[in-house]
Amino acid sequence: LRILYLTDEINDPSFTIKAIGHQWYWAYEYTDYGGLIFNSYMLPPLFLEPGDLRLLEVDNRVVLPIEAPVRMMITSQDVLHSWTVPSLGLKTDAIPGRLNQTTFTATRPGVYYGQCSEICGANHSFMPIVLELIPLKIFEMGPVFTL
Repeated sequence: LRILYLTDEINDPSFTIKAIGHQWYWAYEYTDYGGLIFNSYMLPPLFLEPGDLRLLEVDNRVVLPIEAPVRMMITSQDVLHSWTVPSLGLKTDAIPGRLNQTTFTATRPGVYYGQCSEICGANHSFMPIVLELIPLKIFEMGPVFTL
């Protein structure tokens, strides 16, 4: 049983990102970048560009480098949520008053989509998650955030 707990832990992550679930959007904090904080809302259909995915595109993506260990600290401001990115094998419950964590190291650049996977109210299906994973050299060149 002890091995299950040890496999999910990175002792020295390169990046720590805090995700806070709200009805009905996500807030993020890059704790290693001077406390950069932003909200991420689903884009309404009127603002979608050709090629954007309806109900999955957001105004502000979480941008992270590949090949770097990342710790996600996940909580909620109001009700139960679940921060889920299926293509990366990530799913962590966001519980008010509790700070859960998950860790990952992405190996391929790209855009990865997810959603809240805990029924959290009337607009539950409108809480998309978008991770944009880029090479570390590009990430280190400066701000790549779409704020």
